[in-house]
Amino acid sequence: MDRIVDLDEVAAVLAGQAVGWRSAGLEVGRVTWRDAEASWPQPLETDRARVRAPDSVGVAISGPGEAELSVVLFRGGWADVDFMASPDDAGCLPASDITSASDFEARMDRWVARVFGVCGAAQ
Repeated sequence: MDRIVDLDEVAAVLAGQAVGWRSAGLEVGRVTWRDAEASWPQPLETDRARVRAPDSVGVAISGPGEAELSVVLFRGGWADVDFMASPDDAGCLPASDITSASDFEARMDRWVARVFGVCGAAQ
């Protein structure tokens, strides 16, 4: 798989955005990593030091009314984005052609606003 997005840069972006999300009352789970070199099934790790060749990084966010957002970004530039804003408003959001950590940051801001109605980054 091509390495289009630097996942360590993305993890730093997530750490910065988490401050704003928590200030807005959201719960932010630990960042998870998957190692491309690990045996199948590849376990998710929360310790970056245990991952030699990261191929994905993910985070889960929850908020009021059981709202949830789960994002897993793959180094190839796409993400799995699942959400539930309410029982009547749930599904997947489009997430392809992500080119950089800053591109991902802007998309996370939109996804968080879509699901929780709040801005993502700390002001």
